[in-house]
Amino acid sequence: MAQSLLFIPDISGFTHFIQNTEAEHSQHVISELLEVLINANTQNLKLAEVEGDALFFYKVNEIPSQEKLLAQIETMFTAFYSHLKLLEKNRICPCNACATAPNLQLKIVVHSGELQFITVQEKRKPFGQFVIEAHRLLKNSIPSDNYALISNSVCEMIGLTESYQSKLYSFNRGADRYDDQDIGYLFSEIDKEKLKLKPFAIPEEVDFKSESCIVLERNFAIPANELLEYITNYAYRHYWAKGVDKFEYNPDEVTRLGTEHVCVIDGKRLNFTTVTKKAEADEIVYGERTNDVPIDELYQFFIITPISNASCKLRVEMYPRARSIFKKILISLVLKKAFRKSMNTSIDNLETAVKNQLMKEVG
Repeated sequence: MAQSLLFIPDISGFTHFIQNTEAEHSQHVISELLEVLINANTQNLKLAEVEGDALFFYKVNEIPSQEKLLAQIETMFTAFYSHLKLLEKNRICPCNACATAPNLQLKIVVHSGELQFITVQEKRKPFGQFVIEAHRLLKNSIPSDNYALISNSVCEMIGLTESYQSKLYSFNRGADRYDDQDIGYLFSEIDKEKLKLKPFAIPEEVDFKSESCIVLERNFAIPANELLEYITNYAYRHYWAKGVDKFEYNPDEVTRLGTEHVCVIDGKRLNFTTVTKKAEADEIVYGERTNDVPIDELYQFFIITPISNASCKLRVEMYPRARSIFKKILISLVLKKAFRKSMNTSIDNLETAVKNQLMKEVG
């Protein structure tokens, strides 16, 4: 029977990350990274299972060539670290999960063997000795958490030897014993500095030359980070945002600079993009921009300043922007008052939502 490929990317540091960071954001980060790895599958590998912090791919009766296999491994490492760089550069959330996500690493184990299959709940999955071996190879003696491991059985079929050297790969020989059987492999630590990371959009940082024409302030009896979560987690928006019928967003994504969401008001879709502006050292800034308004642009910023460990001040600044004289007059005579009233009601709703949540926690 022909040999099949077993391919397992595994996120290193997952357990510590999940146990020592905020649960919701850590789950979002891992979910995003797994999606990135799935989308980086260039060899038509079949996804058998999502295993918490790992993906189990296979390819029946086919082993890609040395060139294709090494390219596939590099593509996944590149996609993984490109996304971590995006999370690092564009983050707005100061929580431990978002702050420490760039410390995560990746290891990829490649093995081969004759596959058997079982069917569970109408899903056909690889099964048998070589599947077990591939997973056990994740527990090895390599002194690193960032590497590619290719078992001897695969190396022999693709002609990969210890002498292979490239800008990214420098292979060493290793072996570990499992169930009284030695399994040999070649492994190469991966230096992420040698990866050609994908470019990403530079976040928009707005620099206004004039003062905001609408400013509202309110104190909240919760920590600054918690208030930020109420504002930036769009799942909470319907509790407090005035007049919005529906929110459309990616529920598996942590809000960061450049992310987008849609507010639907009376059937009209308002597209918002997350932006930022310069802030003081103790301030947390979350900003949004939309062009889907009667004027040219509307910026609104939620600036949170800690007062104590259990309280903070919220300052909302709104910057309606127009180029024509007519629209500037419209802002001055009509929209400025309407925007202020609407945002003031939203802040009232936000305060009520926060108090209700606190009462639930106390209860």
